[in-house]
Amino acid sequence: MIRWILGSNSPRRKELLSALGLEFVVLPKDTDESFLSDLPKNEVAEYLACKKAEAYSNELKLNDVVICADTTVLFQNQLLEKPQNKDEAIEMLTKLSGNVHEVITGVCLVSKNKKISFSETTKVFFSPLNSNEIEFYIDNFKPFDKAGSYGIQEWIGMIAVSKIEGTFSNVMGLPTCRLYQEIQKHFTEV
Repeated sequence: MIRWILGSNSPRRKELLSALGLEFVVLPKDTDESFLSDLPKNEVAEYLACKKAEAYSNELKLNDVVICADTTVLFQNQLLEKPQNKDEAIEMLTKLSGNVHEVITGVCLVSKNKKISFSETTKVFFSPLNSNEIEFYIDNFKPFDKAGSYGIQEWIGMIAVSKIEGTFSNVMGLPTCRLYQEIQKHFTEV
């Protein structure tokens, strides 16, 4: 029997993985999330997911499979990471307002003898936001732990996201459909 390990403290990833029907333990590790500046920006999420998963490789038991993920927001070839403060959050949401951006989630599954990684991209279309709406969202939802300064499942997703091309769960931080397919394909037995 496989022991699933979620290498993340993200409440959204816990919720999504639970919704898939997997029983898992949560064992996050602090991992250096640096990457080389010449890495193509659309590959950063998968690279970081693999870096997080590889931190477990020396301690995995035979039936363990760790699931790690990383989500990036890409706007006009610029990565919008987690905002450090309110000013950065305002700046990011102002950029996204009335524009299209990409949310890329990289996933890496690692067992004692197997490593599978992939990424999914979802295009997100934002309606224009005024400064009051941006400040209201930041003050009430504190999106400082979210790439791009927003959570699609929150108030701003309801009022600003006019359309997506791709999956909703991917924007939340875990592409559940693809993850399920990869688990079925590669991890019915470890």
